[in-house]
Amino acid sequence: MRRRLMYVVLAAFVLLAAGASSTFAARGSGVQTFIFNGRLLTDAGSSSSLYVDVNGGNRLALKKLVGQSDNQYFAVDSSTQFLRWSHGVPTVVAESNLVAGDAVSVHVRAARDASLAQIGATAAARVADRGPTPGHAGRPLWLFVGSLNAPAANGKLTIHVQSGNWLALRKMLGQPQDQSFSYGARTIFILWRSGVPTVVSPSQLRVGDRISIRIRAPRADSLQQAEQVPASHIGDHEPRTPA
Repeated sequence: MRRRLMYVVLAAFVLLAAGASSTFAARGSGVQTFIFNGRLLTDAGSSSSLYVDVNGGNRLALKKLVGQSDNQYFAVDSSTQFLRWSHGVPTVVAESNLVAGDAVSVHVRAARDASLAQIGATAAARVADRGPTPGHAGRPLWLFVGSLNAPAANGKLTIHVQSGNWLALRKMLGQPQDQSFSYGARTIFILWRSGVPTVVSPSQLRVGDRISIRIRAPRADSLQQAEQVPASHIGDHEPRTPA
């Protein structure tokens, strides 16, 4: 009886291990966003690929570059969206608007376990171009993401915070999820529809919309101090990308 029980327990462990392995395998091969930042080495024109000198990116992308050349080709096609950012405002442009020397971010959706070659051969979902001399922020980024609680008015908007970057979420510890943020004359409001950005006014934000708020403020500020700083950028239904 004891031996039979031992066999049953052993079989259960085997099944659990097999299930866990399948789960981990599924997670490991899930589709992820790889972001490669760098400079265009040649004019884009109407080519089926971009040649980029990669000098940064998200963790997933950088891990794939270990031991590889930092000059890489990335496929693009008719489904790739090209954005030119200027003074915080994105505009959809043609591929031919991207020229050698521009700072670009290439976003590719591929399986987590894909090789660098496979990622490069997958048409990029989005390419963001910031021109030859992108500015560098002097203060850290605070990013808050949540749903709009009430219409924006009198330089204030309130959201139910649900996500954000590490700095913002750390300051949220012990605080209510409903928080009020400031905006001003220099705040840029962007509405995204089907991945296409449009500059809008605060009154066009709708209650319940998913709102992303970007603030540039000293890291040492409290949450309340940062909330008094007018946001630099407020996005409505902004595509979900890594902060």
